[in-house]
Amino acid sequence: MTKKSKAFIRINFRLVLFVCCAPLFNSFGQHVQINGIVTANGAPVPFVNIYLEGSTLGTATDENGKYVLNDIPAGDYKLSATALGYLPFSKKITLVEYEKKSYPIRLSESSEQLEETVVTGTLKSVNRLESPVPVEVYSPTFLKKNPTASIFEALQNVNGVRPQINCNVCNTGDIHINGLEGPYTLVLIDGMPIVSGLGTVYGLSGIPNSLIQQIEIVKGPASSLYGSEAVGGLINIITKNTLEIPDFFADAFATGWGEYNLDIGTKLHVGKKADMLLGINYFNYDTPVDNNDDNFTDVTLQNRVSIFQKWNFQRNKSRIFSIAGRFFYEDRWGGELQWTPEYRGGDEIYGESIYTRRWEILGKYQLPLKEKMLLSFSYNDHSQNSVYGNVSYLADQRIGFTQLTWDKSLGAHDLLFGSSLRYNYYDDNTPATATIQRNQANETIIPSLFAQNEISLAKKHSLLLGLRYDYDQRHGSIYTPRTAYRWKVSDNDILRLNAGTGFRVVNLFTEEHAALTGARTVIITEALKPERSININLNYLKKIYADNGTFVSLDASAFYTHFSNIILPDYDTDPNQIIYDNLDGKSISQGISANVDAVFPNGIKILIGATYQDVSSTENGIKKQQILTEKISGTWNVSYELRNLKLNIDYTGNVYGPMRLPLLGESDPRQEFSPTWSVQNIQFTYKGLQNFEIYAGIKNLLNWTPNRGNPFIIARANDPFDKNVTFDNNGDVVATANNPYALTFDPSYVYGPNQGMRAFFGMRYKIN
Repeated sequence: MTKKSKAFIRINFRLVLFVCCAPLFNSFGQHVQINGIVTANGAPVPFVNIYLEGSTLGTATDENGKYVLNDIPAGDYKLSATALGYLPFSKKITLVEYEKKSYPIRLSESSEQLEETVVTGTLKSVNRLESPVPVEVYSPTFLKKNPTASIFEALQNVNGVRPQINCNVCNTGDIHINGLEGPYTLVLIDGMPIVSGLGTVYGLSGIPNSLIQQIEIVKGPASSLYGSEAVGGLINIITKNTLEIPDFFADAFATGWGEYNLDIGTKLHVGKKADMLLGINYFNYDTPVDNNDDNFTDVTLQNRVSIFQKWNFQRNKSRIFSIAGRFFYEDRWGGELQWTPEYRGGDEIYGESIYTRRWEILGKYQLPLKEKMLLSFSYNDHSQNSVYGNVSYLADQRIGFTQLTWDKSLGAHDLLFGSSLRYNYYDDNTPATATIQRNQANETIIPSLFAQNEISLAKKHSLLLGLRYDYDQRHGSIYTPRTAYRWKVSDNDILRLNAGTGFRVVNLFTEEHAALTGARTVIITEALKPERSININLNYLKKIYADNGTFVSLDASAFYTHFSNIILPDYDTDPNQIIYDNLDGKSISQGISANVDAVFPNGIKILIGATYQDVSSTENGIKKQQILTEKISGTWNVSYELRNLKLNIDYTGNVYGPMRLPLLGESDPRQEFSPTWSVQNIQFTYKGLQNFEIYAGIKNLLNWTPNRGNPFIIARANDPFDKNVTFDNNGDVVATANNPYALTFDPSYVYGPNQGMRAFFGMRYKIN
């Protein structure tokens, strides 16, 4: 080959190489870099997923919340960020040639987190959106928006859930879900039903909010998984593990009424394979207040301490082993202002004094087998020493529970099999557990079997079938089936239909302690049957993601529950007897409920809920609205973040429509129905100090209390021992000059908190 030919070949090769590579060089020249930092509430968020929708480009933030994306072709994109516990972020961006641009991202925590993992609805850990059973989730962020001394009080801002105070003097209460009384609500801690009956309120007190990972609420019967008492719904308090809490934290606040609350906690590493979480809650209120001038305390005085400890152990193949315990002690009293402990149990000065001691233990252990089998257990011991005026009430309750579940997947079938054993012990000094000859404690053992199958019918359809069998020696065999259907209409629309049954076994004791006296005889007019319910619930969930970063979710439900065999203790027919029988009729709870959760890019967050319900009982053709049950209710939570000032403003509140109230007779001058009433609060939180949060605000902005429009709240507060009450031969009260309305002493006329407006101030501190 000649030199001329070789030169020609070299020139042509270079020309071809240039022509082929020129577009590539040009493309590289147009590539862009973007970077930024992801924050939430002014703090960097690590390990956030960052990606450009419609492309394969993505990354994650480092431990300082920083991210970088290189070699991005110029064009229009949607920058997105997702992280567990935060609302998704998206923003349209346009990238031009040779640009290097910074895009800071601010994430928002959602009060009801749609992407949370839930376990309560199916006893399995699943994404909330994938659960066939609708589960409401509330995080510690939600609890902080209206700081309270107990979860019992915090639930006042949850739609369809209302903490009901049952006594003006001792201030004990229960939790209503969709208008149903407290005994129909089961309270769990880490999935264990250690709280029921006597201890419901105490189970919702004393757990530091900072130790709570989330609160899961299921409305409607859940007896097919959890057995007795889960008839109206259940509340599951899930505590954190040691990886999710700071090394040390403290939260303390005080109110203008002289209330003091302190939460402290820490985590410790014990050796290489064990971690321990320790939390302590202390609450004190010892300043008697009588704003309604009836010589009785408006709020009980309390001295309470709770110690919680949880251990997590590392095992091979990441198998679960955790054990937790809690000790709770409370001394509370209410009554006439001049009462002191020396009057306890006497009939000179009236007081209601309650000493409560309670301890609990619960744990989970995954068996060292190839199959996924989990053993769960719990035990609690509750001792109560109370006096109501000159009537003593001494009670002990113990509940033991163990459960073994087997989680198995076979193709389109997600199976769960389980067996549980529950031990109940109850004893008190009332006729409810006593005979003429001797005391006889209430002691039962209830074994159970249950099975559940969640079937993937198609890509967007799933069906859940479940059945539980319980054996109670008093009632024999009890079956509770349920079914649930889930249709994922689109990625942002989910429809759920749930139906099932519930049951509650008979317990011949009551928390109406003040009504029990040694003179009363227990009368059972028939062979009592378990209370049964049939429920259907239709739920619709809609998510909306706007291009400007706005996020809105709508969660709406329609519910219907039919009860039969309801057992109500009758104290009215004969003042010397407690009469038990099944309701000869029906009781129905029905209504609609909706929540709207919205987050806007300007820092405003709104959570609004409303419920309309009709709860009634029908016997002998007569329909009555259930006492202390509202027709309409609403809750709201409006937050605004002033980012430049590092200040958050939270405005929370609730409103309740009229409810029928417990009167003592036709001549009782108090209102038969409550007015529409509302409790509203505002809070300011400053987060500009490292490791510190300072918060302050006002509770009950409207200064509302139940005595408005009533001549009195406590009947015969001037004669609490009924010394000046005249009775006829039938035991009925006779109207006299000093008792014109023929009343007896009665503190049960209560439908809302007696605390008026008060300021509060608090501080949070943590070390990571």
